[in-house]
Amino acid sequence: MRPITLSIAAVERNTGLSKDTLRVWERRYGFPTPGRDALAERAYPLDQVEKLRVIKRLMDAGHRPGRIVPQPLEELLGLCEHSLGATNGAGAVIAAPDLRLYIDLVRAHDVQGLRRQLLSAQLRLGLGRFVIEVLSPLNTLVGDTWMRGHLEIFEEHLYTEQIHAALRNALNGMPAPEAASRPRVLLTTFPNEPHSIGLLMAEVLLALEGCRCVSLGTQTPVWDIVLAATAQCADIVALSFTSVLTPATVTEGLAELRDKLPRGVEVWAGGAAPVLHRRPTPGVRALDSLTRIAAEAQRWRSERV
Repeated sequence: MRPITLSIAAVERNTGLSKDTLRVWERRYGFPTPGRDALAERAYPLDQVEKLRVIKRLMDAGHRPGRIVPQPLEELLGLCEHSLGATNGAGAVIAAPDLRLYIDLVRAHDVQGLRRQLLSAQLRLGLGRFVIEVLSPLNTLVGDTWMRGHLEIFEEHLYTEQIHAALRNALNGMPAPEAASRPRVLLTTFPNEPHSIGLLMAEVLLALEGCRCVSLGTQTPVWDIVLAATAQCADIVALSFTSVLTPATVTEGLAELRDKLPRGVEVWAGGAAPVLHRRPTPGVRALDSLTRIAAEAQRWRSERV
């Protein structure tokens, strides 16, 4: 029986890696090593496709292809485990049972059940505790579960869309702050940082503190952030980071932004990028937790108002 293989187009759909990337890696790193089908087109064995999926997960977690593509699958799987949090003896993510319920709903594709569970937790805990105690650890759990290959990409996207909807509904239901409310906070991310859940969670917590928030969404160039901060008379520019961007991109971008903004405008940076705390950027306040937002807003008011 002939082994099952996938075309390059099918590999692109299954892994999220472009055809050009696959061809470049083949030349540069000697992997993947597809065979040829009856039409002399590339044909990829399933074991290579699985390794490519693991590589894509590691790249999304911040690893560079030159370091991981040449490694064997066993080492890549070990790297996945090393990059994540605690596990039990079977290698499963350790999480509170109530958080596992959300994962089960996502894997069952139960959108209505997931919405009900999110709303129930929000009503039970209140919006602030819901963001900090449920969404923050749940986002980590979803990311860990996806990185281990226990969630499909479409399932992670399904989860993300429901979180977006829940947070947007919460923001829309909050009373608008007074026009003179301060601080005025501009929220966004740098180019090539597409993840927006952290940004939305920060916006909710800032709004609960009575801050006047304007979000630009994701992937705003530095100079446009400066222009928007000026147009909106922002007191604070708040940025969210995952581990997608390289450390140099984060530090150089923050330094450039700090240099271009007026001295009186604070720059806050939070999220999962370790470089924020390992190599702090002068003039940038690195927040290591969403729980810091309330205290920082109060600190700003005590110093400025």
